[in-house]
This record gives sequence, C-alpha cells and structure tokens, in this order.
Amino acid sequence: MEREPNRLLQQLIAEAGFSHKGLARRLNDLGAARGTPGLKYDHSSVLRWIGGQRPRDPVPGLLTEIFAMRLGRPVTTEDLGMPAVITPLDLGQEFTHTWQEGVATVTALWRADVERRRFLIDSTFAIGAGSVGAVRWLTSPPEGRPSSGGARRVGRADIAAIHEVTRSFGELDNRFGSGRVRSSVIKYLDTAVSPLLKDGSYGDATGRQLAAAAAELTRLAGWMAYDMEQHGLAQRYLIQALRLARGAGDQTLGGEILAGMAHQAIYMGQPDHALDLARAAQLAARGAGVGTLLASAHVLEAHAHAVRGDSRSCGASLNQAEHSFEVRKPADEPSWLGYFDEAYLSAKFAHCFRDLGDGYRTVQHARRSLDMDSRFVRGRMFNLSLLSAGLLQCGELEQSCVVASRALSLAGELQSARSRSYAADLRRRLEPYKHEGAVAELHEATRQLAAVV
Repeated sequence: MEREPNRLLQQLIAEAGFSHKGLARRLNDLGAARGTPGLKYDHSSVLRWIGGQRPRDPVPGLLTEIFAMRLGRPVTTEDLGMPAVITPLDLGQEFTHTWQEGVATVTALWRADVERRRFLIDSTFAIGAGSVGAVRWLTSPPEGRPSSGGARRVGRADIAAIHEVTRSFGELDNRFGSGRVRSSVIKYLDTAVSPLLKDGSYGDATGRQLAAAAAELTRLAGWMAYDMEQHGLAQRYLIQALRLARGAGDQTLGGEILAGMAHQAIYMGQPDHALDLARAAQLAARGAGVGTLLASAHVLEAHAHAVRGDSRSCGASLNQAEHSFEVRKPADEPSWLGYFDEAYLSAKFAHCFRDLGDGYRTVQHARRSLDMDSRFVRGRMFNLSLLSAGLLQCGELEQSCVVASRALSLAGELQSARSRSYAADLRRRLEPYKHEGAVAELHEATRQLAAVV
C-alpha cells in the first residue's frame, strides 16, 4: 500500500530550518526530558515520516512542542500532517483484506489493550465478527508478499525470542491461570513484536516466519482473555491471530485458531456458531493433513452437538475424532499441538457425555483424562470437576464430594475466571444435596475457598 507523502511536515521542517538529523536529536532529547528516555530516532526516521509513515505516540506530541518552540507559535498534530487518530470501537473485529491493514489493526489492538481502553474491556462477543473471520480465512486467496522495508533487519533471533516467550508464558498460564501473566504478554507484543512488524526489514520468507510467531503469541493472549472471561476482547485477539496466520500461509495454525474460537463459542452457549467454526477448522486441518488438529475439530463439533442435545450427531463426530486421533502422526506435526494427547481427548469426550447427561461415560472418560501432564494445573481442575459431575450423575454423592474437594482446592491456586465458573457449576450441582452430610462437610471444608473461587 503506497503512502501519501507528508508535505505539511516537509514544509514545517523547511520553515523551521531543521536538518533531519537535528530534528531527530531534539526529539530524542525532549523525550528524555518528558519522561520517555531511550528514543533512538535518526535522520532515516524523519525521512520515513516525510514519506507518509505515522510515528507512534508520543512522537507527534513531542514534535508539536519542538516546532512551537522554534517557530514561536502553537503547532498542532494536524499542522504536522499527523491528525489525532480516533480508535474505532470495532478495532480487531475485522479480518482485513491486506497484510498492511492487518499489521496496522493488530498493532493498534495491542496498544489499546496495553492502555486498558475501556471499550475493549467492556466489549461483547459478536457472532457476526467470528463468522466473517472464518469465511475470509476460508475464501481469501494466498497472501501476497508479507514484507517490509523498515530500518531494523529482522532475523532468526527475533523470531526465536517470540517463540520462546510464547512457550514460557503458555506454561505459566497453564500452571497459575491467565490473571497472573496476561498483562506481561500484551506488553511484550506491544513493545517487542509491534516494532518488528511495523518498522522491521524483512523479505517474504522471514515475513512469513514472523507472522506465524506473532500469530501464536496473539492467539495465546486471546486465549488468556477467554480464560479471564473477557470474551469480546478474546474474540478480537483470535480474529487477528487468524489474520496473521493467513499472512504466514499456515493452514495448521489457522485451523488451531478456528478450533479455539469454536471452543469459546461452546463455553458461551453458542453451539450453532461453534459448529460453523469447528467445521471451518476441519477444512483447514484436512488441507494441512494434520490428524491431531482434525481430531480436535471433530471433538469440538461433537461438543457443540452435545450442547444442542443431539446425541446421535455427537456420537458420529466422536467416532470421527477417535479415528483421526488413531491415525495421526505426531512426529510430523507442530510441537505446539503436543498438548492434545489422549488425556486431553478423553476430557473432551467427558464434556460431551456430561452435557448429554450420561454419567457413566462421563466418569469413564474423566478418569482417563486425569492421566495427564502435571504442568496443566488448570486443566486438572477442569477434569476433576468433570469427574465430580459425572459421579453425581451416577448417584455417587460421597465420591463426588471427595473429588469436588480436590477440584476446589486447585481452583483456589489459580487466577482464572473459567476455574471460578467450573467451581460455581460444581456448587450448583451439589446444592440440591446441601443437607446431606458429605455436602455439608465439603461446604465447611471449602468455606474460605468459596470467597476466592
């Protein structure tokens, strides 16, 4: 996308008699004096601004001060050809048509999130936005060249760092809940990843690698917002992660993001929307030839059928999920799909049978799900909740309370709104039996936890 040259800025520089190097030096010095040390702009930066690139805040405001002091009159950002940008309230809800628009959108989303903009915090889940995003993922042509001619060359170390941050924060999220780590993730996206996408220098191959790495971390930030039950914000992140995956040309990653969107829609009680997203994920999985992802997409379709009360369709989808899982080839798949193992699949089966009211099979699969990686503390809490619910459906009240106690204890260690919701669901299920001894003992034993979860 060709930028319009900023002739107003060019004229002001000439009127003030600044060299490009001198203006950059004054900008860096004033930034330090105003509490923003570390600005490192140079004559090339000024040339890019004249060429039409808009600098990030606080640069426009600092430039108005510099020109006002030199010219002896008030200077506004409009005088600089840099009018104040009004952030659209639907920021992040659109799957944009071009790479450049996508970069501008996702980096603006990160910035607004760091600034804790109220419209993001209060945003609601929009089925239409998710549907359009899925359709554009399926129908948009292969991306052009995701390249940029900025000042800083992007290399392997930059991309490796993003992958390592994603892995590390993902582990912390699973162990402690999203509430403890999400703010650090979005700050990293804004301060470290945004400059690479916007101001970096990269060709097609590096650009695709950068897009994939940014998509993975953006997906994680969206998943964390979902875990905190900030559903509108989570949806915006997942749509933008999907857009970055398109830039990377990564079918597997796009399918995983669509599966995550289906997961959220089920949790929100939108099974029809979840069916659409799960089926879109299946198309991506087949295109990529990734069995684990196809199993994930089928089991999500099954769960959506279960929520709709359609046991026959649920059973058919579970059979397809099981078959895809059995013939998968993990050695040929991305390492980040490693979480989807037999225990995870069993947990998804248990969710389906719980929602269909089949206590026996809920217990059967929930027990298998507990043979899981010990690092997934939040997942263990969910799976214990499933087992407790299944036992209750089978009439095993005392055993249900024993397992519920373990689940509630783990929930108390997590900063996770979803964990609190699972805990609240357990209490609702046990409420009709509140006068039974086992339930009364559980209530007494977890009285303090109830205030937390």
